[in-house]
Amino acid sequence: MNVLITAGPTHEPIDPVRFISNHSSGKMGLAIAEEFARIGWSVTLVKGPTSVNPANPLIHVVPVQTAAEMFDACSQYFDQNDVIVFAAAVADYTPAHPSSIKIKKKEGNLLLELVKTRDIAMELGKRKREQQFTVGFALETNDELENAKGKLKRKNLDFIVLNSMNDKGAGFQYDTNKISIIDNEQNVINFGLKLKTEAAKDIVTYLLQAVQRKTNAGHLTKPVE
Repeated sequence: MNVLITAGPTHEPIDPVRFISNHSSGKMGLAIAEEFARIGWSVTLVKGPTSVNPANPLIHVVPVQTAAEMFDACSQYFDQNDVIVFAAAVADYTPAHPSSIKIKKKEGNLLLELVKTRDIAMELGKRKREQQFTVGFALETNDELENAKGKLKRKNLDFIVLNSMNDKGAGFQYDTNKISIIDNEQNVINFGLKLKTEAAKDIVTYLLQAVQRKTNAGHLTKPVE
């Protein structure tokens, strides 16, 4: 089967030397891509600007910089994939009028107008076929479970992976993560703190089981190996 995965941050340009971004390392998305490749799936990885790269040469990497570029790449590959994992930390806002030349420091403050980026998971969720399976991620700082459940419904996901910035060793930049999985029946499965490579195995194992259940219900035409 074919899986499309997004990973890493996006860089939204202010001028040729500055940008808006976040602290995402892309490690979680990469670990998921490596795990899918290990079990023999065909993997397309849409990767934002990070210093980490997949070790498996069979992973097809599509490098992007901005949220708009990530949206375009995901739109291009969306229909041909059975499973889509939205693991990237895409910028919610981008400068409305990025400068083509470096902005010089002047007296007073600089006002920067920001406009919303397109919500990739939500937009593609509207195109989702019955045969497809989509997974989202939610990194939260407060009202974690409520916010994750809201995203699960709005973005038409099959399940969502939640992690909290309040959990030590979880979130950006760490090699570890502490996740919970919430499905469409409001079931919550909690996992302990572990290496992201091990968390990726938990996510992929849960996903395979969920896809198998969907297959057995007659919603997917391809069997899961």
